[in-house]
Amino acid sequence: MIPGFHGFDLIVILIIALLIFGPKKLPEMGSAIGKSIKEFRKGMNELTAHKEEEEKLPVSSKDMSKLSQGSVPLQDEVPAKPAYSEVTRTETTHTELHSND
Repeated sequence: MIPGFHGFDLIVILIIALLIFGPKKLPEMGSAIGKSIKEFRKGMNELTAHKEEEEKLPVSSKDMSKLSQGSVPLQDEVPAKPAYSEVTRTETTHTELHSND
């Protein structure tokens, strides 16, 4: 069973769906939903397979030479961008307003 739903809950949902969509449309909708789920799973499997293939690829000698020469900065060596605070923007706006008087 689906977690969170019990047998009675599913029966009530199916009866409501049958009343809303009718007996002819319900199998078509079920088929469409099933195909959508199948395509979604297929896409997810392809994505994870592609990611695993990339992780298995060896690092090229060119990339290794860059790492050994230290031309690729480490995360700690990259300078952080200064953050603008709300106070700075508010003070600038206040100053600009009074300088126009």
